[in-house]
Amino acid sequence: MTTKKRTRKHAKNSPLTSILVAVTGETSDETAVRFACELLDEQHSKLYILYIIEVEMTLPIDAEISTSTARGEEILDQMEDISKIYKCETQAELLQSRRSGLAIVQESVDKQVDAIVLGIPYQEMYGSFSIGNIAPYILENAPCRVFLEREPIPSKLINNSFTP
Repeated sequence: MTTKKRTRKHAKNSPLTSILVAVTGETSDETAVRFACELLDEQHSKLYILYIIEVEMTLPIDAEISTSTARGEEILDQMEDISKIYKCETQAELLQSRRSGLAIVQESVDKQVDAIVLGIPYQEMYGSFSIGNIAPYILENAPCRVFLEREPIPSKLINNSFTP
């Protein structure tokens, strides 16, 4: 029986040269873009910022959704401004898709990125913390590293009697 040794594209501490950040307009987007810029190698690296408009099944996939497009463009402009501070080579893109998670994974494959960064807002569903349904899909299906950047728990939700 022969054993094949699996090799990784990057060693544990080697710099990343391309990262895709999916943004949604949440407050966690800015932190995610900053985090991605800090992870990137300073030279010869590329940051992809992606905003996805989820198109309802009742509409054609290429339907003109002007309010969503305008919002997406505004968010992408803001995120590009942040990446300029870090002098990252940046490409921002707005896509329309039926499912965000699938589109993010497909873009990561098409662009052959080293990692995906997602900003996760702190949210609860039915009284419990939830990361939604997009992040688990990406964690399960992305062929590259995935970093989740969760924003802090809002102070109004912190239980001061918490003991680990």
